[in-house]
Amino acid sequence: MPEAPDLEIIKDFLNRKVQGTVVKSAKVIRPTVLRSIAGDFASDIQGRTLGPFQRQGKFLLAELSGDRRLVINPMLTGALQFCEPKVRVLKKTCFSLGLSGGDELRYLDDRQMGLVYYVTEDQMPQVPGLDDQGADVLSGLSLEEFRSRLTRFHGEIKGVLTRGAFISGIGNAYSDEILFAAGLSPFRKTRSLGDQELELLHEQCRAVVLEAMDVLRDRMGDDIHVKIRDFLKVHRKGGQPCPNCGGNITQINANQRITSYCRHCQPGMLIKN
Repeated sequence: MPEAPDLEIIKDFLNRKVQGTVVKSAKVIRPTVLRSIAGDFASDIQGRTLGPFQRQGKFLLAELSGDRRLVINPMLTGALQFCEPKVRVLKKTCFSLGLSGGDELRYLDDRQMGLVYYVTEDQMPQVPGLDDQGADVLSGLSLEEFRSRLTRFHGEIKGVLTRGAFISGIGNAYSDEILFAAGLSPFRKTRSLGDQELELLHEQCRAVVLEAMDVLRDRMGDDIHVKIRDFLKVHRKGGQPCPNCGGNITQINANQRITSYCRHCQPGMLIKN
């Protein structure tokens, strides 16, 4: 699932390469991902100028001229591809936009789990989950507000971090990285965290995302559809040595997600209900 670091770099790339271009053509290949509320997508979007791209949590938004918006919720496998028309169309391509600059912007989704909404500004509230998000992970949320918001959520800290209603932009991968950086077990209950632990967690939420953005900015290039996660320290590194202590990283399936952590650096028991 693309998370805040990925989407921030993709957003910046699209604002450099795509903003200001005109949609000359549109081809829908897999319509199941589209929710075209503002009109027939393929015909209505043609001739419109793509305005600035924005990120809102784990959503990517694009303005278009004439009061139109694209709202992309990529979920697990959604991605955007920017390429020349001669590049082979992948089987997971759902739709493509031909741009006035001669390039194409394609939406890919192997499992077709993501959703792309084509709406007017007034129709934005119809996009599920968009307005239900908490403060963004990069919004500069104060420690006091972070602590106050956390009191409204109970359960294991990893599950809370991935809930957009608490703080938006963090998913499965970067919650593992944040908790590793903070030295907290993903299975710790939120109410068990002390003041110093909360302060470090608050600090690492932003620091880990910013550090990842620096790596992605250097490595992503034009291949915005390629997920880069090999630089992460623990996520999906089960059985490999911990970069801090050298012990093996533990990886388990818990609560329908993969969780990766170091038992030595992040002490705490997995408690089954």
